[in-house]
Amino acid sequence: MTQGQVALGVIVAPRFERESGEIEAELAEDLREHYGSVAWQIDLVVDALVTPPATATEIFQAARAKLLERDWDLAIVVTDLPVRIGGRVVAQQVSPILGIAVVSLPALGAVHLRRRLRRALLDLVGNLVGDSAGEALQELASDTDERAALFVPTVLFSNLRLLVGMVRANRPWRLATRLYRALVAALAAGAFGVVSPEIWRVSAAMDWWRLVATSLLSITITVVAVIAAHGLWERAPDPRVREQVILFNVATAGTVLVGILTLYAALFAQILLGEGVVIAPSFFDQALGRETGLADYLRLAWFLASLATVGGALGAALESDEAVREAAYTFSPADQRTA
Repeated sequence: MTQGQVALGVIVAPRFERESGEIEAELAEDLREHYGSVAWQIDLVVDALVTPPATATEIFQAARAKLLERDWDLAIVVTDLPVRIGGRVVAQQVSPILGIAVVSLPALGAVHLRRRLRRALLDLVGNLVGDSAGEALQELASDTDERAALFVPTVLFSNLRLLVGMVRANRPWRLATRLYRALVAALAAGAFGVVSPEIWRVSAAMDWWRLVATSLLSITITVVAVIAAHGLWERAPDPRVREQVILFNVATAGTVLVGILTLYAALFAQILLGEGVVIAPSFFDQALGRETGLADYLRLAWFLASLATVGGALGAALESDEAVREAAYTFSPADQRTA
């Protein structure tokens, strides 16, 4: 049986140029020991990658361009620049969807740096491939033509496991909480609806199928708005990497979708709670001209959640590209213990 091969690019800061050969050899040994189900092709490049000062987003974008240029499956950046996520300095940052991880040398400390770097490189590979490492690696190691065929609609589900793993590893449910302007705009829109009798009457007059259509439309609008406004959709610079770009785009859409669905569910729960506190049953009866019940409160919360989600899309458009990309693509492995 022919063993598949995974191409791993390692971009090392110039300060480690002399040790680059040893780093490559140690990493190859560790990968054979821990992930020996596939063959590894390690391509170590000495490159500063960005000119300081540079943000984490700029480092990831430069690394992504290098990954596509060299047709790597995964890439790890060893930088001598500080890396921040949410304003906090971290030692490591990972993007399973981009297929890129970054380790910051200053954050590893000055003592036993080589040993810590060796451990960090192996850990980052694990974070990139996720919990189902064997299955993910087999997908990555498949032949280029085979991987491209996986995206033909009739066999798309053959690659569903890898896509789900990438999206899950990126923890998309945290997306909304990290987009503060979107969250504030959504909450403001929901709060307005809770105290607006006109909106109560509109929701009461809507059929269930209209509520379903409204919620689907609001979620779709928000997902498209976030992706389009911040340039999250990638184009293939070369036919060789077309399958990687398709995988990236589908995973990006999945990440944003799950994030927005999480926002929608949270808004629904908060609005329903707010209705119970603010809207007295007698006042609700008077506004609608009839006796109301739980179904009316649920209907209003459903409708307001849809309106608030669109408000969140407007707020997301005001976020910086860097904030949205950081929220959608990356996390610090140290946060896994508290997620």
